[in-house]
Amino acid sequence: MKYLAFVAVLLLVLGGIEKAKAVTCNPLQLSPCANAITSSSSPTAICCSKIKEQRPCLCSYMRNPNLKKFISSPNARKVANTCGTPFPQC
Repeated sequence: MKYLAFVAVLLLVLGGIEKAKAVTCNPLQLSPCANAITSSSSPTAICCSKIKEQRPCLCSYMRNPNLKKFISSPNARKVANTCGTPFPQC
């Protein structure tokens, strides 16, 4: 009986957890951030949304020689921090 109660509570808790949707890594999704990364302008709300969405991909972007100079730049980190999305430790 205790086991059934535990399972019922567990199902209620797990049912309330939102499942994370899979992220498709596409560096072009960060294009709304290009101006903020290449200059000292503030990131837009769309940029912040895209940085949060693409955060799981940032390490793979930094391993790409063509993207590394942009993604690992001080301005990119500043944009991410301004958006409340700290860079992952890669």
